[in-house]
Amino acid sequence: MPRETLTKEQILRAAVEVLDAEGVAGLNMRRLGAQLGVASTATYYYVKNKDELVTSAADLVWHEIELPYSGGDDWRSAATVLAHEVYAMIGRHFWLLAAMSTHVIYGPGKARFDECGLGIFERAGFAGRDADRAAATVLMYVIGAAQGSAAERAWEARLRRDGGDIAARQSDVLAFVTEAARQFPRLRARLESPDAVEILPGSSGFEFGLRTVLDGLQARLAVAQEK
Repeated sequence: MPRETLTKEQILRAAVEVLDAEGVAGLNMRRLGAQLGVASTATYYYVKNKDELVTSAADLVWHEIELPYSGGDDWRSAATVLAHEVYAMIGRHFWLLAAMSTHVIYGPGKARFDECGLGIFERAGFAGRDADRAAATVLMYVIGAAQGSAAERAWEARLRRDGGDIAARQSDVLAFVTEAARQFPRLRARLESPDAVEILPGSSGFEFGLRTVLDGLQARLAVAQEK
């Protein structure tokens, strides 16, 4: 593909494909060129280096979020929809959390998301910095809830890069974790319970935590409105 036929969006989408498969460590300009079927030098016309590539690709995936209507009275429903959208987006792009820990991720995609979140909490009744804090609290919860799954997928991507046997390593890790947990009575009881799966992170745990965070924000809002 000649350089003249490339667009920056094509390059960024190809970068996202590499990142989805191999994580941040697996992305470089040569690998990107191979994904596009061009010489790596052809991409430098659009992006200066890997850091710019990662930050631009990371901002691009924020555009995937379908924003809820934030102008109604039911702010909790809007906040819930937005939280689910972010959680699902991180699930599709596990590398985003690693990128956020080493790069400043901001651009039109993230700004679009932030604007919507602030609108939801301002219309709920949070004023000024409290709206910022409310939006940040929900986002931090979602990021924390997504961390476990993202870390597992990052580990699997590293094994693929190194040529490791993912199934065998997963079995070894599960055995190690189970053995470590059995040394403690509360954890052992849960492992031996028919409902042991419920102690693992999952959709039900995410819902419980999100409702709890929103309950707390709603309680704070009620107190503030009474003053």
